[in-house]
Amino acid sequence: MHFTGTIWRPPYESGSLLLEVTAGCTHHRCKFCTLYDGLPFPFRMSPLEDIEADLQEAQLYQTGPLERLSLRMQGLDAPQGPRRAFLVGANPFVLKAERLGRIAELVRTYFPQSGSIGCFARITDIALKTDQELVRLAQAGYDGITIGVETGDGDALAFMDKGYAPEDILIQTRRLDEAGIGYHFFYLAGIAGAGRGRESAARSAEVFNQTHPRRIGSSMLTVFPESRLYQEILAGNWTEAGEREKLEEVRTLVEKLDIPVIFAALGASNAVNMEGRLPEARNVLISLLNGVISRYSESDLRRYREQLPHL
Repeated sequence: MHFTGTIWRPPYESGSLLLEVTAGCTHHRCKFCTLYDGLPFPFRMSPLEDIEADLQEAQLYQTGPLERLSLRMQGLDAPQGPRRAFLVGANPFVLKAERLGRIAELVRTYFPQSGSIGCFARITDIALKTDQELVRLAQAGYDGITIGVETGDGDALAFMDKGYAPEDILIQTRRLDEAGIGYHFFYLAGIAGAGRGRESAARSAEVFNQTHPRRIGSSMLTVFPESRLYQEILAGNWTEAGEREKLEEVRTLVEKLDIPVIFAALGASNAVNMEGRLPEARNVLISLLNGVISRYSESDLRRYREQLPHL
């Protein structure tokens, strides 16, 4: 399989076929991000020949005679193949609709049982496509794409150089709704800086409550020395929020979300892992967060953050 650098995928895509179609990020300007700094290029599209070769390799692994014989000897059922593909890269949805359609055709050729295709996307990637193209992509199987919106706080989005504003989140997700493409959000607690966590969460909830994500996955900001954000800290332009404030920010977001959505904090950046459907699990999630906030000191929580080698 052709994979470049560290491969990132959401926790809920663990059972999906991972297929590299891009490497790196087209934006590559978010001040906090260091995920793709190790690549020798900012962004690259995978040749269709490589994508097809990877699909052939994955198909052989699933259906090759030696693999089937080995399973039979172990008394195991033959694998049925993945029911979903997840396209690897920071934002594969930036690819032109025609190329995404061709990739979908290749996936169905080698894995006809695969029912849907997901990937990471930026809000700006959606804006590049016409309404008709979005509909065609939905028909091709694109669904459940993951959007790293990070926040609905316009001041934080602007400072972090995300390249879009809260109103763009509303405009583009409504277009996805109309096209029939489901989506998930990634939220980044701490992105607004010290003293602004609760306000930022309230602003985000105001935006998110006008959208229809299936899931909101919350992560916590970790500032690495290689980031542009670290230089902003050294220059005195931004101050990192404390760990307890980040937890309070997540609690505020859970309190103020009034849409039906799965809320989860499952990544390594979270000192506490949790998952539940809102509004049913609101009190359970808030109680869990309150318990961590009251039980652990700032130094305890900070120690966890400082020991993170990577995300």
